[in-house]
Amino acid sequence: MSSRQEILTRIAGALRDVPEDEGAEAAPADRRSPVVRHPPDPVALFAERAAEYRAAVTRTTESEASAAIGAALAARSPARLVVPHGFPEAWLPARRTWQRLEDDPPLRPAQLDAADGALTTCALAVAETGTLVLDAGPGQGRRALTLLPDFHLCVLRSAQIAPDVPTALRGLDPCCPLTFVSGPSATSDIELERVEGVHGPRVLHIVIVEPDSRGADTHP
Repeated sequence: MSSRQEILTRIAGALRDVPEDEGAEAAPADRRSPVVRHPPDPVALFAERAAEYRAAVTRTTESEASAAIGAALAARSPARLVVPHGFPEAWLPARRTWQRLEDDPPLRPAQLDAADGALTTCALAVAETGTLVLDAGPGQGRRALTLLPDFHLCVLRSAQIAPDVPTALRGLDPCCPLTFVSGPSATSDIELERVEGVHGPRVLHIVIVEPDSRGADTHP
């Protein structure tokens, strides 16, 4: 007996007691909306979950955003940094020791591979899973910009953090190229040895910008 025949035989056996006049449409459908339990502090939960994925997370305020981004970049000392069109100029460090690379005209793969990192925004983030979502919008650029460089510094506002995946999906345009990023690029072989940087940057640093009325906090 083939595998297909075995599966069909098991299905037929499981349906043996079902009346012949009963179809799938007769089964009652539970159309109630799922219960969504929003976390009391989505920002704190996102920072915690992202850190669990080995991403560095910095929480700062609007007035200190430029300094926080500058400190994150200083720790990496990049010489060439990809900054897509549309990234907020007010967030760029006043003092720069790196060359800004823009994707206009589009950078070649070799140029992206030679860059030391990418500085972008994102469409939104998911607190429940510690995930960033990019949709190629302003300040994000095309996916290759954050795929080839070895370092990705992503900056987002705290208001962009959705509590859970269903809420996040409602805020996204399905016609856009969506990329979900949970921590640095990583994979493992059959012996479960973790290897980072195979499909994207080995280092991910996230800066969360909160309103000035709230304090700053840093999670290494």
